Amino acid sequence: MTHRVMTFLGSLTMVTLAMAQAAFVTDNQVAVFYPPQYDASQHEPSPIFENEPKAIHSLPSNWNLRPQFSQHNGKSVAQIPVTGKVDFYGTGEVTGPLRRNGRTVGLWNVDTPAYGVDGGSHLYQSHPWVMGVRDDGSAFGIIADNTWRQTITTEDHQVTFKSEGPAFRIVIIERKSPQLLMKALSELTGTMSLPPLWSLGYQQCRFSYQPDTQVMEIADQLRRYQIPSDVIWMDIDYMDGYKIFTFNPKEFPHPEALNDYLHKNHFKAVYMIDPGVKVEPGYFVDDQGTAGDYWVKDKDGKPFVGDVWPGACHFPDFTRPDVRMWWATLYKDFMAKGIDGVWNDMNEPAVFNQHENTMPVDNQHLGGEGLAAGSHLRFHNVFGLNMVRASRQGLLLANPQRRPFILSRSNFLGGHRYAATWTGDNLSSEDQMRLSVPMSLTLGLSGQPFSGPDIGGFCESATGDLLAQWTAMGVFFPFVRNHSIKGSAQQEPWAFTTEVLDVCRTAINRRYMLMPYIYTAFREASIDGMPVMRPLFMADEHDLSLRSEDKAFLVGADLMVIPRWAGNVNEPNKGLWRSFVLEDHTDKYQAVLKQRPGSIIPLANLAQSTEELRTDSLTLLVCLDSESKATGQLYEDEGDGFSYRNGDYLFTTINAMLQKRQLTVSLTAIDGKRTIPNRYLRIAYVGKDGVRYSSWQKGDSATMKIRK
Repeated sequence: MTHRVMTFLGSLTMVTLAMAQAAFVTDNQVAVFYPPQYDASQHEPSPIFENEPKAIHSLPSNWNLRPQFSQHNGKSVAQIPVTGKVDFYGTGEVTGPLRRNGRTVGLWNVDTPAYGVDGGSHLYQSHPWVMGVRDDGSAFGIIADNTWRQTITTEDHQVTFKSEGPAFRIVIIERKSPQLLMKALSELTGTMSLPPLWSLGYQQCRFSYQPDTQVMEIADQLRRYQIPSDVIWMDIDYMDGYKIFTFNPKEFPHPEALNDYLHKNHFKAVYMIDPGVKVEPGYFVDDQGTAGDYWVKDKDGKPFVGDVWPGACHFPDFTRPDVRMWWATLYKDFMAKGIDGVWNDMNEPAVFNQHENTMPVDNQHLGGEGLAAGSHLRFHNVFGLNMVRASRQGLLLANPQRRPFILSRSNFLGGHRYAATWTGDNLSSEDQMRLSVPMSLTLGLSGQPFSGPDIGGFCESATGDLLAQWTAMGVFFPFVRNHSIKGSAQQEPWAFTTEVLDVCRTAINRRYMLMPYIYTAFREASIDGMPVMRPLFMADEHDLSLRSEDKAFLVGADLMVIPRWAGNVNEPNKGLWRSFVLEDHTDKYQAVLKQRPGSIIPLANLAQSTEELRTDSLTLLVCLDSESKATGQLYEDEGDGFSYRNGDYLFTTINAMLQKRQLTVSLTAIDGKRTIPNRYLRIAYVGKDGVRYSSWQKGDSATMKIRK
């Protein structure tokens, strides 16, 4: 079978023939394959790529990943034969194990509450991406550039994409390691923007906290119990009759006053905005959308109406640039009430009275600016992506000096550019707690660095023991939120016993002490696409024993987290990573923490919110390698806003060396224009017998005597 091929290099710029020929001696290549029946109008412009491949050349003779395209029973199929032993990963938001060999995943975004541990052929998001890691540690990635309903099957020697839409192109990336592959993926899809620091803190939510006095009481209790925290969330009950961009006049009559109260107590406020707009003449959002003819149309060209929380609703056609701009303008007055972030839920889109709880596939979207009109079958999977794209535009218009934070339930490959995500309406069960590790790891390997589960579980009621276990582990996920459903038992840390409260407080304290390290890991994700939460095989891609490990995980490159419930796990460089604790007296629930030899992890003093967090006093966890050396990094900026883009940040390297029993640690600023703080430093030497501390020392270096 013949097909057109485009190849391009990591720079993603147009290259000359000579340059392309020279580059083929390396394995750092990307190829784009087009089937004979390819119709660009049915797929392009792609929502996946921030940098569209342009360079054209024939493939080198040793390229062995070549798709075979075919049509079967109205379905478009791409099969990619794979030689040798390969471990597969990726495929997006999925249940089941980290290693994806022998799995079939459906890509069709659906509202799937209380999904099972291995249940449901599809969930809320679609990521048509597969990572393959060979025994020698080299890696490849396959992207099906196709938004239509499809499946991915990862057999041991073949990857198959089967679509209900027209023939689609396949993009294949080759790299020398999984880490380099993730960086190459981000070169194509773009990286997430650096989030506001407050969004990395602990967050408290329920469906719903109401009225506003209860929201304030939750804030008071978090401070009363000294639980470090940054965000309280408002679910749909803050609205007037579930009408978006409105407030319940009885229960939330003064949102500005509520948000002022939260801000004075160092909390941020995040409010939900769904896509369904209540059909109601006189309601300003529905009136504007109807006047502008902004709604998704049914097969007969009339505005589609479907039931969601408010009852009958219209839905914006987010494929249209003019609709996205209109939607963006709705946020100005809303955010002006002191709202800090936005939660876009129900955006698969969920529709209560329809097949599969979503829109009919023959609904119509009009597109625009080069995007052809088409059916919902084509645009369903990117409805959520296009919504958060518009919402992000709105937050930037409303608050151009602040970093936008949006959480989205539905998304698509490439949508990490617009929103963070969580793993949907999970269950309060031990099985789902365990499942949350491979789910979040897989999202990270699918290009979404900012994700996490509802800690404690959303559906049904958590026990105190479950919440303690889940919080002790969950504080190390990129996104950390306790969230529970209406009608379930209260799930706040103080809702159970004193022991559970103490466990949760200890775990959350750990999160805040590690915040300088975590923020530095997020900065790395914003630069080169590396996941914040990583599988253990990324510590050593040549160690085949790590390929299926999905109970323990890494945060950044230097911190290993082993949940207390995990039991025995396959560890990298077994016996070399050093255990440490961050408190004087730990408990039976706290995760086991281990540090990579040759690394330094910066810790902050305990704070009750990221607003109080300071980096002028740092404890430096030092774990020496076999040569008695260690290195680390620290990224600092103002925590919000965009001045860092103009150099208002500080990137510092940390180096340690042990000579003649004296350990010396020094900080050197290597990039950024931000003023270097007058620091106090303390060394925490992580040795065989635990952690030993030096005294506090002023300056950019510290020393410590190490006894044998």
